[in-house]
Amino acid sequence: MTVCIPAVTKAGMWPYHPELLAVSVPRYTSYPTAAEFGDGITPADLAASLAEADGDISLYVHIPFCEKICWYCGCNTAAANRVARLASYLDALHREIVLVAAMLPDTARVRRVAFGGGSPNALPPVDFVRLFEQLMLHFRLDNPQVSIELDPRTLGEDWGSVIRAVGATQASLGVQTFAAQLQAAIGRVQPQPMIDNAVRLLRGAGITSLNFDLMYGLPDQTAEDLASTLELAADYGADRIALFGYAHVPHLIPRQRQIDASNLPDQRARFDMAQAGYRQLTREGYEPVGFDHFALPGDPLAQAALSGRLRRNFQGFTDDAAPVVIGLGASSISSFPGLLAQNEKNAGRYRMLLSQGVLPVALGKLRGADDQRRGEIISGLLCHGVARIERAILQTALPRLAPFLERGLCDMRDGETLVIAANALPYARSIAACFDPYRQDSARRFSSAV
Repeated sequence: MTVCIPAVTKAGMWPYHPELLAVSVPRYTSYPTAAEFGDGITPADLAASLAEADGDISLYVHIPFCEKICWYCGCNTAAANRVARLASYLDALHREIVLVAAMLPDTARVRRVAFGGGSPNALPPVDFVRLFEQLMLHFRLDNPQVSIELDPRTLGEDWGSVIRAVGATQASLGVQTFAAQLQAAIGRVQPQPMIDNAVRLLRGAGITSLNFDLMYGLPDQTAEDLASTLELAADYGADRIALFGYAHVPHLIPRQRQIDASNLPDQRARFDMAQAGYRQLTREGYEPVGFDHFALPGDPLAQAALSGRLRRNFQGFTDDAAPVVIGLGASSISSFPGLLAQNEKNAGRYRMLLSQGVLPVALGKLRGADDQRRGEIISGLLCHGVARIERAILQTALPRLAPFLERGLCDMRDGETLVIAANALPYARSIAACFDPYRQDSARRFSSAV
């Protein structure tokens, strides 16, 4: 059971304990994580969970295409350079919408729709509008909040009318960095006028919550590079900023081999960049949200963090309270209280299954009572810095938790409530991982802890 309290917004110097940051840990956008997904989940399992979905639900629609592929990107995406490829994918996605919507009970209401990728604006605008109309025809949309991820390099003027037409109010731009030499180093060249145009277009189209995705830990990135990028993001009036540490894992993401890794910042430099970013953004008036997000006080995400309503799902930190998120599209993941189910990643097999009227689920994990309890603990620690922990679970976690307790990075109160110290933000994921038994014997590589 989690204890929801407002997040601490002021923190002193972050203590540096390199030995506690040496082990890579998941980002915990779900628990269990996708690393535990297996092929034992069937279309029948997903159909049963859909049939039980009641009340508010959210949709996530995955567009696994980009007009230009960035070298750093770990998303399941491919080049949108063939009309036939896009058309066949959209045909399958339309089939999945019809199939999934028919399995939901009449009491299920869609309150949020998120489009991600890839880049949804890799689609021709008319195809995107038809996709949204397909959702309207088959799901029970209840005045949903609509959000969309966008690539500013290919955001044409016609997208302004599209965004207005679907009623989107939230958008996320993949900015990453404003430093031209770093853009070239990671294969994402986008001169500042592109960002000027994107911000102007989106604000004019009714976007009231605009997020910038930014990165630290890039090759040859300096403290000055990061500070300049954060200053520009604030000057643009970004309502939200996600500040991610670049994870260089070319053994898992072959396209990253195009990035020169010889001058990547070491762990201490990454740590200092994360702390400098935190300090600069909080000085600019942003509220810290979880361990890597920031939002202006009036933004719904900041309000959720300050009121104890913050949650975490496959889209990161969110104010979405829906207990069910249905993923549509290749590789997308659906989340139910008792089930995590991922669609086929391979677009060809995804299309083939839907042509046969079969739900395209490929991997997943049933979530038993213990998984659900531990998921609440991990979510509580990452979202609010505090969680109430049952004695049996605490006893199994204590050996791994001890180094963090000994260094004052967290503290047990009343013998059952764990609180992460205000200055221990870089260790939040590592502390949460102490309650993840799947990690105890796993050699799987995740992203750096900071």
